[in-house]
Amino acid sequence: MKNLRCAVLISTFAFVGFVCRATAQNTSTGAQTKPIIVELFTSEGCSSCPPADVLLQKLEADQPVRGAQIIGLEEHVDYWNHDGWNDPYSSPEWTERQQTYATIIKKDPYTPELVVDGQYQFLGSDPREALVEISEAMRAEKTEVSIARASEDEKSEHFHVSVGKIAGDPGDDPAEVWLAVTEDGLHSSVSRGENAGRELNHISTLRSLHKIGVATDKDAQFSYTGDPVVKLNSHWNRESLHVTIFVQKKRSHQIIGAASTKIKS
Repeated sequence: MKNLRCAVLISTFAFVGFVCRATAQNTSTGAQTKPIIVELFTSEGCSSCPPADVLLQKLEADQPVRGAQIIGLEEHVDYWNHDGWNDPYSSPEWTERQQTYATIIKKDPYTPELVVDGQYQFLGSDPREALVEISEAMRAEKTEVSIARASEDEKSEHFHVSVGKIAGDPGDDPAEVWLAVTEDGLHSSVSRGENAGRELNHISTLRSLHKIGVATDKDAQFSYTGDPVVKLNSHWNRESLHVTIFVQKKRSHQIIGAASTKIKS
């Protein structure tokens, strides 16, 4: 464990200095990576949130943990919609999702908060803790998940999704399959509230999230009829959208597998 901590601390300093050696090595060797879902609960009405937004951007851009494919989900909660500023990307759905996580550890929700693979919850602007918890999540066995575009039209995209044998002991905790749509490059010029006068940029902002099936250990498949369809909102920039599939235990909320793809290259 001491050796692991040492390696993580070294990676932390490299990350803070924006050195991307781990990413370069992964790319050059073609090593297989493990997808790690990093959820950021944030708000444009929260003055301590912008540093966490930047941290998520760096985690996705630099991929600082060797062997990990960090997939971000930036979820804007709505309980900061006061003092004259309503976060245009906020949703009560993301607030409810954070509340579910908070119930597990019996603490009140707060912003900014990072949740790694549905298990590790901590201050969302802490880069060292982020690297420690992402490295810890790498130790878990993963379920194989794949996603590929099948077809498209003006208002929707269709995907082929497959889920392999469920990792670990399924027990009595079913594994649900979720489909998330995120958008990069969103921006706000905040005129009121705690961030008044600031220009805020976002990445992997969650646009939609819904359950598409339940994975079963018995037949190493998941129950869904046909290919998942992503209905595109006219306000979204199609060129900046990503679709992420992740498998999450219903009770423990541990995320045990994921895959992501860009909607349009």
